[in-house]
Amino acid sequence: MTTGQLHTAVGLMSGTSMDGIDAAVIRTDGELAVETGPALTVPYDDGFRARLRSVLGERGDVAGVEAELTDRHAEAVRRLLSAAGLAAAEVDVVGFHGHTIRHEPDKGVTRQIGDGARLAAALGIPVVDRLRYDDVAAGGEGAPLAPAYHRALAGGLERPLAVLNLGGVGNVTWIGPGEDDLLAFDTGPANALLDDWARRTTGAACDLDGRLAAAGAVDTARLDRLMAHGYFGRRPPKSLDRDEFAAIAGAATAGLAPADGAALLAAFTVATVERAVAWLPQPPRRWIVCGGGRRNPVLMAGLRRRLGVPVDEAGTLGWDGDALEAQAFGYLAVRSRLGLPISWPGTTRAPRPLSGGRLSLPG
Repeated sequence: MTTGQLHTAVGLMSGTSMDGIDAAVIRTDGELAVETGPALTVPYDDGFRARLRSVLGERGDVAGVEAELTDRHAEAVRRLLSAAGLAAAEVDVVGFHGHTIRHEPDKGVTRQIGDGARLAAALGIPVVDRLRYDDVAAGGEGAPLAPAYHRALAGGLERPLAVLNLGGVGNVTWIGPGEDDLLAFDTGPANALLDDWARRTTGAACDLDGRLAAAGAVDTARLDRLMAHGYFGRRPPKSLDRDEFAAIAGAATAGLAPADGAALLAAFTVATVERAVAWLPQPPRRWIVCGGGRRNPVLMAGLRRRLGVPVDEAGTLGWDGDALEAQAFGYLAVRSRLGLPISWPGTTRAPRPLSGGRLSLPG
């Protein structure tokens, strides 16, 4: 791959919400030139979601679930290429995030299951995976990694601005006036706690359209206890494991009706984003929200009320809020192949700008 040329990449993301696989085509030079293409989501069935959940924390049949996850990603890429009218030979690289089952950067550990060599052999396309490992090995947080892509997308927008991704965990990218003015960190829980609560109390996979939370009332004393967690006093960059708040959220919601528990957890997500503003070098003029949480009217209304500046869903800018994370990993794979940084001191606490990723060639 050559610097200064556009390269075709497929990006893949299996996020902490465990909804399914997002796959997207982009063309990019790995810098500021980005052309987005077709994208799709392949939902996980309940059986596989349960198997995936069973290996969180690096427990159980990790090898078996990893092989199945990899094969499901291969099928997702085949479906995407067919829909896009692309042959495998026309794709320069696949960026394969895999699925995070353990993330403890303070212990020098991050684990994303997904076999890059197996995927490359199945597709006949070079694959870059393990994009977080080098950063964590060097003392960084390993997350978030999307800020480089957010910066590329936001090239023509007024700054400072913030891009907020509400997946299972929330993360923010602050983009300042200067080219290298980047700060990024995980804000706190987003959809993961809400999804888990809905599943336990109603049997539903999520709080669809925020209906459960909208019907409930927030116990402010319980919210204050949640916000007293030490994570929110830590200076960023910083990152979270999906289940970091599971225990204290379980205690905080004990005895609550389903609607009141959902209302509390939604308010918790909004409060963590508001708290994050204090760490930003300058207040953003605008927030752009992507990820599944942007579809939750309770979350979006809460953010607009508490942040006091425009809060826009990514689609209003022509960005694909569902595919953005997948696009980011295609973009990062191109940067990896070109030896360009994918993390910086301001985004992951890396000691210096770092590239990363493991390349697997087919055949």
